[in-house]
Order: sequence, then structure tokens, then C-alpha cells
Amino acid sequence: MKLLVVNGPNLNMLGIRERHIYGDRDYDALCRYIRGEAAKLGCEVEIFQSNHEGAIVDRIQAAYSDGTQGIVINPAAYTHTSVAILDALKAVQLPAVEVHLSDVNQREAFRHVSYAGMACEAHFIGLGFEGYGKAMEYLCGK
Repeated sequence: MKLLVVNGPNLNMLGIRERHIYGDRDYDALCRYIRGEAAKLGCEVEIFQSNHEGAIVDRIQAAYSDGTQGIVINPAAYTHTSVAILDALKAVQLPAVEVHLSDVNQREAFRHVSYAGMACEAHFIGLGFEGYGKAMEYLCGK
């Protein structure tokens, strides 16, 4: 199975930003974790990160025709603002799973709304890096 993992804005700053929320492991550690979990599951994984909404939409759209069979997405701040990412996920009609490192439902009220999540069939929230592993396991089990 070929999976696409999409990470949104500021995730490249893990280990630097808000350590009391996200911990001190950096983005490279997250990517190593994702690749390791994919190897355990026997699936192919591409990891994509962008701070730009349009680039994320473009990559999701490209997944429609590049052999991607499932999408794991952590839209980060765009979770709460981007109808464009929601529409892109709906357009490609690939199974998608939403991931958040922190428990967004226990944070500020504006973080309780997830537009991208409306197009996802499962959600792994507040599990740290392990949420990515659970999301990939979910998709590989379909």
C-alpha cells in the first residue's frame, strides 16, 4: 500500500516551538518514526510538509493519480481554517485519516473545529508521534 503523510504549517519547527505542548523531539525524529512504522507495516510512505495551503492542496490533488492509496494528514493550523484542504480531500476520494500530536479538543475553543477532519474516516488526536503509527495501521488494515 502507498500512503501519503501530509504535515501542515509549523510542524517543521517541532522541538523548537511550544515544547510544553509538543515535546522536544524534532521534525526529523517524526519523519524517522513515520518511516519506521511504515516499514513495520510493509507499506510505502511519502512524507510531505508545507507551510503553504496551496502546496498542500496541490499535493493532495496529485495523490489522485500517483498511486496513493491513503492519506494521513495533520493539517496543523489549517485544520481550523481551510475549506480548500477539506475540498481537496473530498475531491480525491481517497481514504484519509486525521492526526494531531496534541489533544486539540483540550486546547483553545477555536481548535475544536476541524474542517479537514470532516473528510476523514478516522481521527487520532493527542497521541503524539504514535498517532501517525495508528493512522497508518488503520489505513493498511482496510
